[in-house]
Amino acid sequence: MKLKGSDRSQIMTHSDIRAMTIECMKVGGINLAQGVCDLDIPPLVVQAAKDAIDGGFNTYTRYDGLPVLRAAIAQKVESFNGLKADVENNIICSEGATGAMYATCLALLNPGDEVIVPAPYYQYHCFTLQMAGAKPVTPSLGPPPQWEFDADAVQESITKKTRAIIINTPSNPTGKVYTMDELKALRDLCVDHDLFVFTDEIYEYFVFDGRKHISPASLDGMEERTMTISGYSKSFSITGWRVGYVHCHERWKNTIGYVNDLVYVCTPTPFQIAAAKGIEELPPAYYEGICADYQSKRELILEALADAGLEAYRPEGAYYVLADVSHLPGKSAKDKALHILKKTGVGAVPATAFFPGNEGDNLVRFCFAKRDPVLKEACERLRKL
Repeated sequence: MKLKGSDRSQIMTHSDIRAMTIECMKVGGINLAQGVCDLDIPPLVVQAAKDAIDGGFNTYTRYDGLPVLRAAIAQKVESFNGLKADVENNIICSEGATGAMYATCLALLNPGDEVIVPAPYYQYHCFTLQMAGAKPVTPSLGPPPQWEFDADAVQESITKKTRAIIINTPSNPTGKVYTMDELKALRDLCVDHDLFVFTDEIYEYFVFDGRKHISPASLDGMEERTMTISGYSKSFSITGWRVGYVHCHERWKNTIGYVNDLVYVCTPTPFQIAAAKGIEELPPAYYEGICADYQSKRELILEALADAGLEAYRPEGAYYVLADVSHLPGKSAKDKALHILKKTGVGAVPATAFFPGNEGDNLVRFCFAKRDPVLKEACERLRKL
């Protein structure tokens, strides 16, 4: 048989995050590999979803989402992110932040375009670019623990084919929160070279130690060129509901929206209604509470990793921590992650998933978005190292 898959399909591999989740399941371990938060969903969000289903809100919506959700998101991005937002012209709801990123890439990038993705990066961003026919270019951030945005390295990576830069703040996997100075340097590069910026801000409510999340689109000169991507998978603990969005200048709204319609049709209708309810009615204290909760969990896992003899890099936000495992047995990060799993029953991701080449061979990533009893058990197991 001469039939074969597309050239595009040859690019794709099973992500290391998913692969380690499967390995963890095989041994009945505690999965700190995949970024699945298992905290409680806010009760009013759960009830709103049930009421929507019972009320018959189970059919297609418009390609850009229900008016009630777009209105709630528009109000949120104005008050929290400092962005101008019109319900009809600036918001497209999609299948989570991942869906919003894919629709954006398909709408605004041509095959062969290059996109800067500073490393360490979220692996799915590179996969998404490749599926859209674009080429990820991965200059390194500065060394840990700051992982400072290296404007010179980005400058050197820009060519005539460069079309955009992807920024993830707070970052998966480092927990880095971009500062105003770093974002101004990013802004200057993008204005000078006329580049788009695609931002992944899904962890925007999880910033620690008094830091503040800053949306790149809020800086002067960035409004028209920035696609601000986020969602409610993490902040409402509804990763399986797939409610995300992109905020963009009206110039790009229909371009992205029509692609979103073609690929996804619409975000699940009852979950749109439930997310809108949460955005409208949950007070600031809710977000402050989950942020404080994650900061407390961060301390639990950092203490356990130190007791285990691992140097961990304190994250400034999100809910992941990278740890140096260079002294553990094995040649690769995967070998070391499997060693941890075998010895402790705790799953972690080899950090080669977040770097080009073998740069991540001495690091693994742990996710601490777990209920306290589960996280504490994982921490006790890790101390066996």
